[in-house]
Amino acid sequence: MLSALPASAETINVDFSEGFGLTERVVQIIALVTVLSLAPSILIMITSFVRIVVVLSLLRTAMGVQQSPPNSVIISLALFLTAFIMAPVFETAYETGIQPLINEEIEMGEALSVSSKPFQEFMLTQVRDKDLQLFMDLSKTPAVEEQQDIPFQVVVPAFMISELKRAFEIGFLIFVPFIVIDMIVASVLMSMGMMMLPPIIISLPFKLIFFVLVDGWHLITGSLVQSFGT
Repeated sequence: MLSALPASAETINVDFSEGFGLTERVVQIIALVTVLSLAPSILIMITSFVRIVVVLSLLRTAMGVQQSPPNSVIISLALFLTAFIMAPVFETAYETGIQPLINEEIEMGEALSVSSKPFQEFMLTQVRDKDLQLFMDLSKTPAVEEQQDIPFQVVVPAFMISELKRAFEIGFLIFVPFIVIDMIVASVLMSMGMMMLPPIIISLPFKLIFFVLVDGWHLITGSLVQSFGT
């Protein structure tokens, strides 16, 4: 049977000599896909998202409405406010890092390093020196002359706890007027002998109308954006 095979059968040769030339590009693509998959976490860590979403969540808690606005609305509003605040940073990172990488002017490693600089500068304008020093001490990072020389992995956690502190400070100020309304309603109900009626049921409409009358969404969003110096 083997001898019956045509002598002129084509032979298939697999040449790997040129395949290794694509290795670097494949690695770059894998690295890019990895970065894109981590984009939500990166967005939370190095942008204004943390402060905004915490403040909006505390606002909902202070008003006593646990499901309104829903989480999807709060996250969407926080994302758009983050995009508005971070637009100059995104633009700078794209022009200095992403665009040259697309044009094959720089390598992936250099592009990531250059693109991270605008975000690091933004975080350094918001981070507290006390928090920055804490993580420098914990990581045993030697003192530097310029803040720009502080390692990125030190700046990020310091920035996040600074953002949480500011968010809680803003949240406290938001809670105060709503607590006053709760206390007034509770006092009135007690004076009327209606102690079995939950005060939150009566105070909720007053909280909502108070928030509407003072144009609360305008005040909250405007104050949040301005708190970043935008």
